[in-house]
Amino acid sequence: METVVSRQVRCCEASGCRSAGSAALLVALKAAGERAGATGETLAIKPVGCLRLCGRGPLVACDGPDGTRLYGGLPPAAAGTLVGVTLGEAGVGGSSDDEASLVPHRIDLQQPFFALQHAVVLEGCGRVNPESIDDAVAFGSYRQLRRCLRELSPEQVREQVRRSGLRGRGGGGYPTGLKWDTVALQPPGQRYVVCNGDEGDPGAFMDRSVMEGDPHRLLEGMAIAAYAIGADRGYLYVRAEYPLAIERLRLALKQARRAGLLGNGIDGTGFNLAIEVRVGAGAYVCGEETALLMSIQGQRGMPRPRPPYPAQSGLWGAPTLINNVETFTAVPAILREGGAWYAAMGTERSKGTKVFALSGAVVNTGLVEVPMGTPLRTVVELIGGGVPDGSPIKAVQTGGPSGGCIPAERLDTPVDYESLLELGSMMGSGGMVVMGSTTSMPEVARHFMRFSINESCGKCVPCRAGTVQLAQLLDRFVERRATPADLEQLEALCRMVKLTSLCGLGQSAPNPVLSTLRWFRHEYEAACS
Repeated sequence: METVVSRQVRCCEASGCRSAGSAALLVALKAAGERAGATGETLAIKPVGCLRLCGRGPLVACDGPDGTRLYGGLPPAAAGTLVGVTLGEAGVGGSSDDEASLVPHRIDLQQPFFALQHAVVLEGCGRVNPESIDDAVAFGSYRQLRRCLRELSPEQVREQVRRSGLRGRGGGGYPTGLKWDTVALQPPGQRYVVCNGDEGDPGAFMDRSVMEGDPHRLLEGMAIAAYAIGADRGYLYVRAEYPLAIERLRLALKQARRAGLLGNGIDGTGFNLAIEVRVGAGAYVCGEETALLMSIQGQRGMPRPRPPYPAQSGLWGAPTLINNVETFTAVPAILREGGAWYAAMGTERSKGTKVFALSGAVVNTGLVEVPMGTPLRTVVELIGGGVPDGSPIKAVQTGGPSGGCIPAERLDTPVDYESLLELGSMMGSGGMVVMGSTTSMPEVARHFMRFSINESCGKCVPCRAGTVQLAQLLDRFVERRATPADLEQLEALCRMVKLTSLCGLGQSAPNPVLSTLRWFRHEYEAACS
């Protein structure tokens, strides 16, 4: 349950809202609260994580006598009025603003953007103070860890995860319960648990928002996983471009250790777990699990052939469990409600919910969590609001540089692992970019190919050289000086790079080209002389 406070003002302090001025607004809100004589028992003013509708920041949620009101784009001068509205008293603190001035900034919480979402991973984001373990514990964090340590065996924990049907949310969609079992059933010895927070897809900010907004829930999920597989050491691998996430994770680790919820003898039991943050240099290839492990070990982040898989031989040769941020954060809710509850959501093969970062040519940009199987059209037209000028959607790109572009006529496709693969795209980590009618698809393909060139580790020739040659061919199509022979060579080279590259980066780099060739071939043909 949440901290019991009759009224509270929740100011989004995620990176997006910070860039829009939320830090100054929070200072002004606290000052207005002091002027109003509000105490911690009558009014809580606190920083929180992402409030979802990122394009309208800075966002403030006021929980007052008339329920919750959400406002966006407010200046610090409006702080007194916000406090007054929350307390039920207009004009607190001598603000020059009156309550009517807030009306243009008020956001309808009944609109589809909020009404059609189903929070599981994001249930604490925007509700808890990410810098306060007391607030997190009051909201329920670590409750399931304590229950597991006292009431459930590691096998019983894994059984609930298996029953849930949870699949890895990092992009591959591997069954989480099966991965946990594989590590747990290795011969006795050292084991590690690793969280992949190296989110690098253009247009993706789901994991960053969770790490910034609800770090204790993530740590709880990691600790439950460590207990389930018999690990006593863990690593949180986060890219250096996420300084706020790194800061809050380190603070959360310190707080959890002080509270006896991490370290030796956790919560008075015999379970030990040490977790530390490792900061990556921002190499996209380190999202690939074997490259990530190399980086944690202090070596250059480059993939290695598999098998053996990390579950058999990972960090320093020991069995290692690797899941991403969203996967671990879903675990406490699964243990709380039961695996069958989670499995009841979604589709037959894709269970539960999925968090998406919705951006591009769309009215409502921000974080979206919906049940698996929700049609793309629901996400981009109802939740997202469609293209801002009312023109038709041309395509939706999912899966980042590893994914593909889905045409408007296929928007009724359900969002699940298999359906997106059939369309030549993929779930990926959850980036979803909407494209308007004026978007050039060869340019989109070239954009992602250039990204793959920059992020290739260079270890294998197909990726190192093939992506460069693909980009050079795409230049010819964008500049409308291609020939039919170039089109034939483009397709053949895509197949070669896809089939012969060492790791997922090279194997998936041709996907944006292949998907745009499949659905928008006429744009490539029109560029041929």
